[in-house]
Amino acid sequence: MKVALVTGAGSGIGKACATALSKAGYAVVLAGRRADALEVVAATISSETLCVATDITDPQSVAALFAATHKKFGRLDVLFNNAGTGAPGTILLEDLTFEQWQNVVNTNLTGAFLCTQQAFKIMKAQTPTGGRIINNGSISAHAPRPNSSPYTATKHAITGLTKSTSLDGRKYNIACGQIDIGNAASDMTARMSGGVPQANGTIMPEPTMDVEDVARSVVFMASLPLDSNVLTMTVMATKMPLVGRG
Repeated sequence: MKVALVTGAGSGIGKACATALSKAGYAVVLAGRRADALEVVAATISSETLCVATDITDPQSVAALFAATHKKFGRLDVLFNNAGTGAPGTILLEDLTFEQWQNVVNTNLTGAFLCTQQAFKIMKAQTPTGGRIINNGSISAHAPRPNSSPYTATKHAITGLTKSTSLDGRKYNIACGQIDIGNAASDMTARMSGGVPQANGTIMPEPTMDVEDVARSVVFMASLPLDSNVLTMTVMATKMPLVGRG
């Protein structure tokens, strides 16, 4: 059985993708800050699971996550770097605190790097060699929302990390791609139906899409043979105002 590890697996996109990967035949490692949330998700999954409460901003916590994965399953085939956070969108760029900036950078960028680093160590040493890493880039890897500088900066940086990982993984048969998600229905996007700030200063409701559409996309990326790779995929609510003039 192949093994997939999902960060931020206790809710939203991570929960949906962990469930979908399970249905596709993967054993699933669920990582997140809250052990109770992970256990609730695991109880709904039919395949073998491992729940590991993890702080992805802490190198020791990340190392323990991957050690536990290797100890139980002996290998790792897919890593979905999904966990992420943002600063409050009501705070102006010039009013952000250093701590708010650093929290987003540590979670979205450093956390993804730490997980990628540990995945490399397992994937390059296992038999057969290799595996796949999928990064959650977000639509913000292409265009920002107002008052989103920490989140947008880290998601642009994820694109650089994805490309570097794709290049550096070649010699180990490790493929890496990025999925950029726009307005998937989840707790984070619930406010969109009531209106969110637009580039022209107005407040406007935005369409969302079913999070299961994201999950199907991640499973597709994961299911490719390692000699094929989706480097970047954008999956978004069809009518969201990304394409056009703001």
